[in-house]
Amino acid sequence: MNTRYRWLVVAILFAFMLLHQADKLLIGPLTTPIIETFGITKAQMGAVFTGALVVGAVLYPIWGYLYDRYARPKLLALASFIWGATTWLSAVVPTYPLFVATRASTGVDDSSYPGLYCLISDYFGPGVRGKIYGLLQLTAPTGYLLGMVLALTLRGVVGWRGVFIITGSLGVLLAFVIFFVVKERPRGSCEPELAELEEIGVHRFEWDAAVDLFRKPSLRLLFAQGFFGVFPWNVITYWFFHYLETERNYDENAVLLTMSVAVLMLAAGYPIGGALGDALFKRTRRGRLIVSTVGVLLGAVFLFITLNVPVGNRYGFLVLLSITAIFIPFASANVIATVYDVTLPEVRSSALAVQYFIESAGAALAPWLAGLIADRTSLQFAILTICISTWVVCAAFFVATATLIPGDIEALRRQLRRRADRLRTLTQPSPSREGEG
Repeated sequence: MNTRYRWLVVAILFAFMLLHQADKLLIGPLTTPIIETFGITKAQMGAVFTGALVVGAVLYPIWGYLYDRYARPKLLALASFIWGATTWLSAVVPTYPLFVATRASTGVDDSSYPGLYCLISDYFGPGVRGKIYGLLQLTAPTGYLLGMVLALTLRGVVGWRGVFIITGSLGVLLAFVIFFVVKERPRGSCEPELAELEEIGVHRFEWDAAVDLFRKPSLRLLFAQGFFGVFPWNVITYWFFHYLETERNYDENAVLLTMSVAVLMLAAGYPIGGALGDALFKRTRRGRLIVSTVGVLLGAVFLFITLNVPVGNRYGFLVLLSITAIFIPFASANVIATVYDVTLPEVRSSALAVQYFIESAGAALAPWLAGLIADRTSLQFAILTICISTWVVCAAFFVATATLIPGDIEALRRQLRRRADRLRTLTQPSPSREGEG
């Protein structure tokens, strides 16, 4: 495989994820003007966040199935086009009910990432996937930062509607780039057992293989932790900007400085967590889960300390928030890599789609729940309660998964070795029979 082209694909998919995340997360920095435009409460704004998350959650299994059956780059191009079109719609509607509906429709493309990660698994082997996924997941915090900069610099010039129109247009443009440049790869072509074969055959989605996902003990535990795992990210994403403005009395410049530093540290945490997971995985198959456990526990400890810093101590708050941000994403790339460590290539999109479906099913309630708690107490209490409790639960699931993961990884490797042996047998020329001719 051409190394330069492989990294071109990573660059294109990075751009897609970066701009998509910027568009998706723009609504956080734009929360205040949107509330003012429609004259709504925090709970009603939480319903806007939740709508897109619910739609995305429902569509995860469908996207996963499609990615395992059909060409993944073409489906990614379709997702990019849908992103642009639905964002345009949400920018032009005049009323709150229509805004809820159109923002919910933007969730259609939010569930398209399993196919992207699955495609990357056929460009890079398991020993480096954690790093690549960590690199791609830089797009979440940097996309948030880009969205924040766009929101703060452009909302006074073109309004929040104009900002959405700009990002939606970029989605349509990227759809054409992905469609014409990114190529499909044979499923499983970078697995060690199959990489040296000249012909690995075509393996696509099968229901038996999909059902087998739920028979793997480690996957069942990962799926269970997924219900809680994205609660903190969604609460912080959609409410932290508003928390700084309203409960810590930050103006736009202070918010931009604070969030820029925190997001850059958060961005560093993705590749650091992925690289640490890869490094420890080479020593023990429990390595990725050890890194994940440490990350969520330290994130919980430092978030509690950070949000209890007095309002007047902005420097101390910034330092502690930056430390917290490093640990928050440690588990992210490692969960994806772990899912792929135990699943067959032809059902990897479906496996990650199930993971994300369960995550979103729980997390879709998080912004609305935080809004309800905040209306009765404070955003600080809502953020701390939801984030710390769910991180502790996730740590318990990671520890339990770590006890089972070596057996499930070895089971997959045996399956791939058997598949490789069958393919070698089929591709070997039949010996000539004696006396023929």
